[in-house]
Amino acid sequence: MADMTLDDRGFNELMAESQDLHVDAIKQIRQTLPALAEIREERRGQEVNSDEVERFNLGRREALTRLGYGTAAVGLLSGGFGAMFAGLLASPAYADTPLDIQVLQTASSLERLAVNTYKTALTLPFISGGNPVVKKFAETTMMQHDEHRMAFQAQTKTLGGKVQDNPNPKYLKVVTSAAPGLKAPGDVVKLASSLEKVATDTYLVNMTLLTDMKSKEIMGSIMGVECQHLATLRAVGALLAGGAPQLIKIPLGADLGKLPAAAGSVAFPDALEMTDPALIAAPETGAVK
Repeated sequence: MADMTLDDRGFNELMAESQDLHVDAIKQIRQTLPALAEIREERRGQEVNSDEVERFNLGRREALTRLGYGTAAVGLLSGGFGAMFAGLLASPAYADTPLDIQVLQTASSLERLAVNTYKTALTLPFISGGNPVVKKFAETTMMQHDEHRMAFQAQTKTLGGKVQDNPNPKYLKVVTSAAPGLKAPGDVVKLASSLEKVATDTYLVNMTLLTDMKSKEIMGSIMGVECQHLATLRAVGALLAGGAPQLIKIPLGADLGKLPAAAGSVAFPDALEMTDPALIAAPETGAVK
């Protein structure tokens, strides 16, 4: 396969836009801390709201059923690392820890896993010694995930919960299984896309099922950044798989007409992003026990 040729200036502009979105998200998260501190004080001495946890569990089951993701659909997962994820469908959230704390701890575990995965990718010779723009993109994305992790941890601590700094154990198994097969840039892109999809789907489902607006803001602010990561990786992955790495550049200029017909939709295959139940990290999967 020919070496990638990327337009450094255009790709740097794309990363700058990603950083702007990321900065806005982090700012919004920090603004929620005073409100979360008030919630912590209101809860002091009270038992965990088990009704809220049960409503969340019921809502999650109903949502997946509506989307056609019953147990019979598990075997239909395909593409990327779907087979590895197939056995990781959600179990009920814990009833002994406030739901928002479980959600934040699990989000922290996903961000830690993403940081570790990008860090490992940057040690691979075809990434570390490859195109410097691709390397910078990986470094920037890793940095953003690390700041997401710290933001989620700050919110967890503010709510009175224990900080989670370990990678999500269920999805760590997927990364560990995939690591020996990372032989080329396309392999790394597929794995990274899967992890970004896990974060996107998890935050989307949490945002729709949680009841208080502050928790929704937490998920929504970060989800936009993860969606941008996912869209970029999908487009790059499609061009690599199609044997057209020379088209991975911004702007395309005279090469615009060489793009495949699906180039305009591959980053966003659906008008509304479809969630995959095997790629949703349930609140308890990263909760601190």
